[in-house]
Amino acid sequence: MILTEHRVQNYRNIVSAQFSPDPALTVICGANGQGKTNLLESIWLVCGAKSFRQSKDQDLVQKGEEFALIESTAQDKTGEKLEFRIAIGGENASKHGRYAKLNGMEMGRATNLAGHFFAVVFAPGHLSLVKGSPEERRRFLDAALCQLYPRYRELYRRYLHSLRQKNALLKDAGHFGGVWQLLDSFDQQLAQAGSELCCFRYQYLQGLFEIAQNTYAGISSQSESCRFLYTPTADSADAMMQKLFDSRSADLKAGFCTVGPHREDIQIEIGGTQARSFASQGQQRSAVLSLKLAEAAMIERITGASPAILLDDVLSELDKDRQAFLLGNIEGRQVFLTSCDETLVTGKAGSVYRMEKGCLFPA
Repeated sequence: MILTEHRVQNYRNIVSAQFSPDPALTVICGANGQGKTNLLESIWLVCGAKSFRQSKDQDLVQKGEEFALIESTAQDKTGEKLEFRIAIGGENASKHGRYAKLNGMEMGRATNLAGHFFAVVFAPGHLSLVKGSPEERRRFLDAALCQLYPRYRELYRRYLHSLRQKNALLKDAGHFGGVWQLLDSFDQQLAQAGSELCCFRYQYLQGLFEIAQNTYAGISSQSESCRFLYTPTADSADAMMQKLFDSRSADLKAGFCTVGPHREDIQIEIGGTQARSFASQGQQRSAVLSLKLAEAAMIERITGASPAILLDDVLSELDKDRQAFLLGNIEGRQVFLTSCDETLVTGKAGSVYRMEKGCLFPA
């Protein structure tokens, strides 16, 4: 799927911008704070995902405006066109959140666009995937799976809803009678949805890890190994229910649910030691690069569609060898790249635009 047209209006600091992306490489240059990342973020939202910057929807609308619009046209290998339209805030100011249309048909929440246009985003913040918190690695995993599987998105929403209810109960458990009976009800919901989430994660990660480990070996010229490990909380609803039951005393003491998919993590080892604590910065970045390239490969393997690659000023964060490896391994895909220094991609075929004060110009 290739993005052929993209337009935004009242989006963050961008009053209005429209361009026709190159089918191979589109470079968006400019100084910091001009709107480069905002434009890239608007492309990412066409996937139906949340902002990769963890922003609230209302933050996406330009100050003083009631709504923002994103309109894109994409074309698949057969020549079939898809037209996406996302309204943020409601054009009549009566709606909150993001609402979408696909080929003119109402889709409801923009999350329902997932599965029609695929992308992989790589931003400087993702370089902390290895040394960052387990929450960051879960966010990476959930974003990848929500893009691929409608069932996962539904299970994920259901699980989080039940988790919020259970945590509210645990926080004020002393004010309720029959707490254990209420916990039984919440745990049954968590066990059913949570065990399915674990199965999705396990199956997906087996393929992702294999690709990522081979990719890391290529980056390091076979000089060292990297292992990615995941242990699911449980492989069945009954097993999950037992884990939740066994953790009740700890939950009541902590005031929140201490067991489940929301507490899982991906372990990363380089050369047999924990990468988070002992790997060099270069090794950690190679591991993240491997995960991101593996994510793109998994999308292609599962859907048959080549995802767009969104690189938000990451080349400046990588040394020349890793820059060359990254650019060499995304050839054949549509790439959107932002940079303060356009010389980093000098000699590469494609289109170059300049962003200044929220306005986009051909370079």
